[in-house]
Amino acid sequence: MANFGGHAIPGTFFLFYGFWLTVKHIRQHYWRTSQPKGRQNMPPFLKRMEYFEGGLQIFAAFVGIMVEQFVVDGPHARLYDKENNSWVKLMNWQHSTMYLFFGIAGIALVASTASKLVPSGVDRFTLSLALFVEGFLFYYHVHSRPHLDAHIHSLLLVAVFGGSAGTMLEVFMRDNILLELFKACMFILQGSWFYQIGFVLYPLSGPQWDLEMHDNVMFVTMCFCWHLAIALLLVTFTSSVVWFTLKRCSGRGQDIEIGMRKTSSKASCQKALLEESDEE
Repeated sequence: MANFGGHAIPGTFFLFYGFWLTVKHIRQHYWRTSQPKGRQNMPPFLKRMEYFEGGLQIFAAFVGIMVEQFVVDGPHARLYDKENNSWVKLMNWQHSTMYLFFGIAGIALVASTASKLVPSGVDRFTLSLALFVEGFLFYYHVHSRPHLDAHIHSLLLVAVFGGSAGTMLEVFMRDNILLELFKACMFILQGSWFYQIGFVLYPLSGPQWDLEMHDNVMFVTMCFCWHLAIALLLVTFTSSVVWFTLKRCSGRGQDIEIGMRKTSSKASCQKALLEESDEE
């Protein structure tokens, strides 16, 4: 991650994942509210969304681990160098550990969707654990760094631990749309903040940031609040668009169904009249 691209790649993934969760949970909420009481079986299209999400997590985690381990200057699966009596690329190992837990969360999601034998809430619990591990490792990831560098990474922990806490609440408060959208918001915030870290520490153009200036620390803190506001607006806008689109499509489907019933009923009446006339 010691470059702009290393922050942009996970940032892009978290942004995509946040928008994906927003769309998925709104669709699930719409389905739940439109079904009669007692119907709990998830329809096939919602199951396919869960399989896709879990498979994406597993694939992304595997690719992330491979890249961290086997990049040109990576540790190549070596943790300790006996010749020099030193650890080998611990930063890469920390990143690999983060990816590992997100891969475990993906496996749990696929397993809980495929089998009813898996305890309810395991998928949310493992995702919360993955976020906790990410924040826990990041907390000890930036010690002895310049002030602004350490501070901008510490702000990321707000989104990470916030998402972890919200996802853990989902284990006990299932199908709560506010918690689900809060989780999506925290992922979008985390993704946009990864980009912000990249722009501050590895600017693509313009002067370098002074990593010890207090005014820069104040600005970055305020900027984080702006990112949070934008994330809330994006989740609200996306949710509204998806909800009204589903409602409109559902309304059209009902109109078509009613029209087909009327046509069928009319055809039945005409057939009955023809039969009566033939008998006469």
